[in-house]
Amino acid sequence: MEKFQPDYNNILEVLFNRKPKRLPLYEHHIDLPFIERFVGKKIELEGDSASDYENYHRQIIEFWKDATYDAFDYEAPICNVYPGHGAILGGRPGPIQTREDFNNYPFDEIPEKFWKEYTPHLNAIRKVIPEGMKAYGGCGYGIFESSQDLVGYEYLCVLQYTDPELFRDLFIKIGDLYEELWTEMIRRYDDIFVFYRMGDDLGFKSSTLLEPDTIRQHILPQYKRIIKLVHQNSKKFLLHSCGNIFNVMEDILDTGIDAKHSNEDAIAPFERWIDDYSERIGLFGGIDVDILCQNNYNDIFNLVYEKGKLFRNFAKGFGIGSGNSITSYVPTHGFQAMIDAVKKIRSEE
Repeated sequence: MEKFQPDYNNILEVLFNRKPKRLPLYEHHIDLPFIERFVGKKIELEGDSASDYENYHRQIIEFWKDATYDAFDYEAPICNVYPGHGAILGGRPGPIQTREDFNNYPFDEIPEKFWKEYTPHLNAIRKVIPEGMKAYGGCGYGIFESSQDLVGYEYLCVLQYTDPELFRDLFIKIGDLYEELWTEMIRRYDDIFVFYRMGDDLGFKSSTLLEPDTIRQHILPQYKRIIKLVHQNSKKFLLHSCGNIFNVMEDILDTGIDAKHSNEDAIAPFERWIDDYSERIGLFGGIDVDILCQNNYNDIFNLVYEKGKLFRNFAKGFGIGSGNSITSYVPTHGFQAMIDAVKKIRSEE
């Protein structure tokens, strides 16, 4: 069998909403425990030297390449360097609850912490990227997700009514921070990214997590700031957002996104995304994670094969993958069946 040669232009074509020569695979993320289980070995960062970082990322990227991906995910998670990080996981308030908390919060220290943490990773990725591959991602966590980490979701919902000015100022401050970090990410590492991406889960199964008008007023203007930066540097932008966000989707399109990822069959079949949006943006996903988890190899293979051919024919720009991400609990046979079905589709074109 001919050895797979990655070509990131295949996945980039989807961002231009054009049909790629080869159907590209896309995942928002593949958890490290899954990768370790799939390849049958532990992958650890064994030290803090440049070669340690390079060896760590080389192994992860080799997994993506062996699975016939043209590009791989890497995001430098902003929330992970927040002082008091953890409220986004739920169950407790974040470090900002009052105007005094906001005024005293060390926002100015975050960029230094961010670059100290992620520069070794990004430099290593630059060194070990195979020919034909690039990363996609950039700065991890979205605007709304940052607000949840700094305040806590339940407390954030209350804050918009008890202190609307603080609620407003929080999102503007997050936007300021993101613009600074994204500007520097693009300046330093534009060469390793094929396109940029933000993940920001705005909804759940039946609705958005905040009122649509709140999203329009406070979150989407901050998206526009980042998307403008990306476009000014001649790159494309993908938004990953889980949940039922159809009631703000037109507003999201107005921010200038070039592609969208995340779908769940319990909310809407992927055909709806194609029918409503494929003329305007590229689309990624299509295979509900539950399908990969709850079926045997043959059933998954056949379903992905049929859906993949269908979606590729009817969407202008389309990259196939799970509707969310490959988590640690996804069975390896489910992932393998998806990969094998995509290989068959490619072989027949």
